[in-house]
Amino acid sequence: METWELAAREAIRDLVARYNQYGDRARFDPMLALFAEDAVLELVPDRHYAGHAAIRGFFEAAVGGGVRVLRHMTATHQIDVSGPYAARGRCYFAVLTENGLDHWGSYRDEYRCTDGTWRFASRRVRVDAVTPGGWADQRQRGDSDTASDRALTVETLAPGG
Repeated sequence: METWELAAREAIRDLVARYNQYGDRARFDPMLALFAEDAVLELVPDRHYAGHAAIRGFFEAAVGGGVRVLRHMTATHQIDVSGPYAARGRCYFAVLTENGLDHWGSYRDEYRCTDGTWRFASRRVRVDAVTPGGWADQRQRGDSDTASDRALTVETLAPGG
């Protein structure tokens, strides 16, 4: 493995870690800087947000719901570097709130390096399951008080699905 590829892999790991940290703290300006201008955020099965304005709108709407603690954790991050300016990745995630494990699933990413900085070209989010009665479950069922609190949709899959 060449030095440039090692540097790319480390920059991509840092990109994913910053996404988690910025999102958990609702720091949307630095979070959006992690996405390419033409990036697409996809929430399986049927939501797509293209470009910074749409992605910001999704995240701003998703912070409602009265959760005090939000912690995204990623694991088993596999990175396939196809060249000095393009890579793909996949990893699992788990989300904790003040009540414990809330929901979990996987990310499938495409990364692009422009001007020496790695960014998300696309991020596909699949939620495998939610904790009954938890933050994501309430949002999925529409139990929250405002429309913005219903922005997060999740897909529950059968075991092994």
